[in-house]
Amino acid sequence: MTAFVKSVTFYCEEPLVVAAFWAAALGSDVDEDSTPERAWVEPAGWGGPSLWSRRVSSPKTAKNRQHFDLRAIGDLTDEVERLRRLGATQVRVYEDHVAMADPEGNEFCVEA
Repeated sequence: MTAFVKSVTFYCEEPLVVAAFWAAALGSDVDEDSTPERAWVEPAGWGGPSLWSRRVSSPKTAKNRQHFDLRAIGDLTDEVERLRRLGATQVRVYEDHVAMADPEGNEFCVEA
């Protein structure tokens, strides 16, 4: 028997904000039963793990030990701009990808 990734959890100060960002970024919706204490986003399209956001009282203080690598469906520059409009910040531009952070500072990368 093997296991699979059921969900990925973000500890954050504003679960609904983090869930709304990731839902919009990944083409899904925030689950209607979400609350200010916990929110989740079901996977869009082909599936994958659910994304959970759980409230904690302390802000993020260190670099993530793991992060998402997103692949832009279209132009990389257009996707980075779309994510910025959703609330992400651009951290660093590399030759083949862009490092970004979600509204609470969780790092992720976007590549072409």
